[in-house]
Amino acid sequence: MATARDALPDGRYGRSRDQRTDRGLKIVGAVLGVAFLSLIGWFGYHYVAGQDVSAEIIKSKVVSDERADAHVEVRKERDVAAHCAVRALSEDGAEVGRKEVRLDTGSDRIDTVVSIRTTSRATAVELLSCGVGD
Repeated sequence: MATARDALPDGRYGRSRDQRTDRGLKIVGAVLGVAFLSLIGWFGYHYVAGQDVSAEIIKSKVVSDERADAHVEVRKERDVAAHCAVRALSEDGAEVGRKEVRLDTGSDRIDTVVSIRTTSRATAVELLSCGVGD
């Protein structure tokens, strides 16, 4: 009894159309994947390299109903002047005080205490922004 073969003999007639299509899709996918990862890397590098000033609030303290203090640490290039904005918030999240400070050149790491006058008792202090400029 003879059995009928459903497929062609392996290697006798070359690759099938499906195998050629699969190989082409794999190549296109690999190229697009490498391009995507390169693009993500490029954006990430320029985002990090473009950060001229970084700052954070180390700690804050509400001194009285009219004042809150914030210990701010700023890292920047030595010859760059920076400015930072700090605000005080009340319990309901409303802004009750704001202060902008200018940090002159001469040091690449600055620790400073910013005192903010408030209109009512503050419960939190927030760093709004820090950037390069006058």
